[in-house]
Amino acid sequence: MNVLLLYPSFPKSFWSFEKTLALVGRQAMLPPLGLVTVAAILPQEWEYKLVDRNLREVTEAEWTWADLVILSAMIVQKADLLAQIQEAKRRGKRVAVGGPYATALPQEVLEVNADYLILDEGEITLPLFVEAIARHQPSGIFRAGGERPDVTTTPIPRFDLLEFDAYAEMSVQFSRGCPFQCEFCDIIVLYGRKPRTKAPEQLLKELDRLYELGWRRSIFMVDDNFIGNKRNVKLFLKELQPWMVAHQYPFSFATESSVDLANDQELMDLMVQCNFGAVFLGIETPDEASLTLTQKYQNTRDSLSDAVEAIARSGLRVMAGFIIGFDGEKSGAGARIVKFVEQTSIPTALFSMLQALPDTALWHRLEKEGRLRAKSSASGTQTTLMNFEPTRPLEEIAQEYIEAFWELYEPAKFLDRVYRHYRTLGTATYPKKGKGGKKEINWVIVRALLIICWRQGALRSTRWQFWRNLWNMGRYNPGGIAPYLSVCAQIEHFLEYRQIVRKEIEEQIAQFLAEKAKMNLEVKLKAAA
Repeated sequence: MNVLLLYPSFPKSFWSFEKTLALVGRQAMLPPLGLVTVAAILPQEWEYKLVDRNLREVTEAEWTWADLVILSAMIVQKADLLAQIQEAKRRGKRVAVGGPYATALPQEVLEVNADYLILDEGEITLPLFVEAIARHQPSGIFRAGGERPDVTTTPIPRFDLLEFDAYAEMSVQFSRGCPFQCEFCDIIVLYGRKPRTKAPEQLLKELDRLYELGWRRSIFMVDDNFIGNKRNVKLFLKELQPWMVAHQYPFSFATESSVDLANDQELMDLMVQCNFGAVFLGIETPDEASLTLTQKYQNTRDSLSDAVEAIARSGLRVMAGFIIGFDGEKSGAGARIVKFVEQTSIPTALFSMLQALPDTALWHRLEKEGRLRAKSSASGTQTTLMNFEPTRPLEEIAQEYIEAFWELYEPAKFLDRVYRHYRTLGTATYPKKGKGGKKEINWVIVRALLIICWRQGALRSTRWQFWRNLWNMGRYNPGGIAPYLSVCAQIEHFLEYRQIVRKEIEEQIAQFLAEKAKMNLEVKLKAAA
């Protein structure tokens, strides 16, 4: 069996960072971990080729070679996923589809004639698919029936199928699931509320494999809540730390976490000792009433600003997600989010309008209330209006969103937040890595840093601020200059992306208002008749 693993392209989004990645000669942030895990679970006597369409097109030779095409995608990749299914079917190929989007909305995938739907978690459903192939079954839908797999049985992903040089970071996964119950989140729908973790030695074998293949850069732990099972994550970190020392710190790590990380100093210290450099927090909003309504209770127990400061002072750069458009939200929510981000000096703030994701508690509540604007899925990007009727005017929310996004990524304010955040990080005690932890000079990185210095320190109005901050970084946190400049480089992406957000949201709101006016006119005409 010749299997073509096909990963659909992402539209331009908050995380795409095209202009920033171009500085260091990379094409995408992260590889398709799901597909290389699928390749490890499927029969190893089969032949595999992987094409990530974020890097390149499928060649004619690859299409001809393939007996079977397997695709996996998130909601944000929907458009290209459906297009590639249709292209594969046009070429007479059998097509199997899995992943979060197909699992949430299988009917939309069936409508473009996919042959097999391998839904839920692959450790359970891929063997069912293989059995069907052995029986020459021409189609099928394979589900786990509510069962959750033991991830300690998951094999080492087929990292050898990836084009390493194309990616800014590598992906690994330690756990699945999250113990919390946020109304808008689909993670607990897909993976459950009981976090399941790999064994420490199991994940260390994955790192061994990456090391053996020559990876020596950043790794993103793609867990949706890395600390969902604090006991197990501490056991893992206590085994990771001597591994990192023995291998002379070949990797740095980043991950996602709930804000209660701030309450566990031992855990934060362990992460820093293992060379974790950044963590993404789902803060969502500083409005406690909105957090309570959406059942994100874990964010209401302690001061969010104190949590951000505690994490940063421990040596972990904070990235955070924010959402506007919760039910009962009062006017000015966008400005309150900007104020919070400025006060806490969070450099990278993911900001979106609330979307009702399929099969979430929010989706079902809004469907029951008749408030969903479309039965199809949300887009998953930052340039799409809400897909339901909010409790305050949609046009008001959209305007606040545009203004807040524009202000968050105003260059002077962004660079100021980066500087203040790295000054806080500079107070932390980092692990002593010795000579082995020092990296050789990489001229691609040197060139990128020179370009950043030229653009931000000469061409733009931020020039004096840039050089003043860089000088002070050299005085107070010299070891943090390189990562500091790498975060400064993100503005190369956001300068363009905030314009895209403004343009596309304004166009959609104009269309929404025109449709609303037309409907109101039709109602008046009917009433008059």
